[in-house]
Amino acid sequence: MESTIEENTLINKLIYSHKVNILVVDDCPNNLRVLSSILTQNGYIVRKALDGEIAISACQKILPDLILLDIMMPNMDGYQLCQYFKQNEKTRHIPIIFISALDDVLDKVKAFNSGGADYISKPFEVKEVLARVTNQLTIRQLYNALTEQNIQLQKLNEELRIANAELEQFAYIASHDLKSPLQSIIGYTQLISCKYEKDFAPDHKRYLEHIVNAAWRMKRLIDDLLDYSKLGKETQELELTDCQNVLEEALDNLREEINSSGATITHSPLPKLMGDRTQLISLFQNLISNGIKFRRPQVIPEIKILAQLKNSSEWLFGVQDNGIGIEPQYFERIFEIFQRLHSYREYPGNGIGMTICKKIVERHGGSIWVESQVNKGTTFYFTIPSQ
Repeated sequence: MESTIEENTLINKLIYSHKVNILVVDDCPNNLRVLSSILTQNGYIVRKALDGEIAISACQKILPDLILLDIMMPNMDGYQLCQYFKQNEKTRHIPIIFISALDDVLDKVKAFNSGGADYISKPFEVKEVLARVTNQLTIRQLYNALTEQNIQLQKLNEELRIANAELEQFAYIASHDLKSPLQSIIGYTQLISCKYEKDFAPDHKRYLEHIVNAAWRMKRLIDDLLDYSKLGKETQELELTDCQNVLEEALDNLREEINSSGATITHSPLPKLMGDRTQLISLFQNLISNGIKFRRPQVIPEIKILAQLKNSSEWLFGVQDNGIGIEPQYFERIFEIFQRLHSYREYPGNGIGMTICKKIVERHGGSIWVESQVNKGTTFYFTIPSQ
C-alpha cells in the first residue's frame, strides 16, 4: 500500500526530534518554489540556492541535513558541486539527492560516482520525492546513531583499558610488596620449628606445619599473580625462537615434578618461529605441569607435544595427556582467572595458569582451546603464526 503525504510527515516526526533542514539547489526559480512548497508542507525547513556559490555559502552558515541538487546549472554544475561537498570534511556526510531532467543511464552513473546518494528524474512525482527524502534522512539518522554508538564504545573501551592497566599495576605492586613479609613468615616459622622442635607438643608442631603450608600456598598465588600482571606490561619484541630449546628449558624447570611422578614426555620436531622466549617457556611449562598434576590415580602420566604447520601461515601445537580429563561444560571456564574445577587439597593450584597460557597465546596472535574426554585425557591446542 502506498504511503500518503500525512504518513510520511508522521514518520519524519517520529524519527527526528528537530526540524529537518533541507537545501534545494536549482537554477530554475519555478523548480525551487515547487520543491520548497512540497517540503515545507511536510514539516521540513527549506532553504533555496540558485547556483553552486550560493549553496556553498548556505552550507557554511548552517549545515543542512539533506541536499536536493540539480545537475544543469551555470558556472558550477551539479556534479562539480557534489564533488566539492564530498571533499569537504564538514559536508562530506550530508546525503545528496540529484533531481534532474537528464534521464540517461550514464548521467545517473556519473551522479552516483560524484557522490550522490539517490537520483530523481524530472518531471518528478510528489510521493516519490517524499519517499526518497524520507529514506535518505532515515539512513542519515541511523548513520549518526551508529557513529555516536561507536564513539561511546571507543570511549568505554579506553576506560576499560585504563582500568585493566591500573588493576594489573595494583596486582603487581601488591603482590610484589607481599612477598617480603611472607618470606619472613615462612623463614621465622621454619626457624622456630628447627630450634624448639624438642620442646613442642604434637599439636604445636602440626600448627606450625599448617602455618608454613598456608604461607607457601600464598607465595605460589603471589608468584602466579606477578606472572599474570607482567603479561599486561610492556614485553620484549618477538624474535626468532627455537621451540625445541624452549621445551628443553621448560622440562628442566619441571624436572622435580617429572621425576617424582615418573612422567614420560615425548614430542614431535618443533619449529622455529617469532616469539617471546620467556613467555613461550611459561606456556609449555604450564601445560605440561597441568598434564602431570591432573593425572589419574595409579596411572603414570604420559604427555605428548605435537606441532604441525597449517596452511603455511601458522603452527598448530598440541599438548596431550592421559589424565583425568575435563567435562565439556567446563572447556571455556578453565581459561578464566581464578576458576578452579577441583579443591585445593585434591589438586593444588590457584586457577591462574590457564589464564596466563591464554594471554600468552593471544599476545603472539594465536588462539587456544581444549579437547578432552573424562578419564581418558586432555589435549590443549594452540596456534602461533609461522612468521
